[in-house]
Amino acid sequence: MKATVFALTLMWAGALFAQAPAAPEHAAHLEQLATLLDLTETQKLQVQQVLQEEHAKMKAAHEQAKASGTKPDWQQMKAMHQQLAQETLQKLQPVLSESQLKKFQTLQEMHGAMMHGRFGHGAPPSGSTPPSN
Repeated sequence: MKATVFALTLMWAGALFAQAPAAPEHAAHLEQLATLLDLTETQKLQVQQVLQEEHAKMKAAHEQAKASGTKPDWQQMKAMHQQLAQETLQKLQPVLSESQLKKFQTLQEMHGAMMHGRFGHGAPPSGSTPPSN
């Protein structure tokens, strides 16, 4: 079970944060997401566009922080990811059916759990405050 969750989370992370959508491995991630959510071709294009836009926002925020010479702490990064996840859900609501949206939220939660160390990966660097559950 843990291996399946990890594999799905890795797939989700790749689909959400794809930097070069034309690359074969990123197309494969999108295909996996399309299969998991049972997307139509139209939905697949719409989901891809939303994910690319959200990735561009995250990348721009990272670059802005880097250019300013500041480094966001773990809590700031967590908040930024949560805000982005909420925006993504809002943009996908008119695109996905209710059951597809629920599946997408589950994948998003698994991704967040992995990124925030609940599966033993992505724990905050030393000196950062871990999440209190």
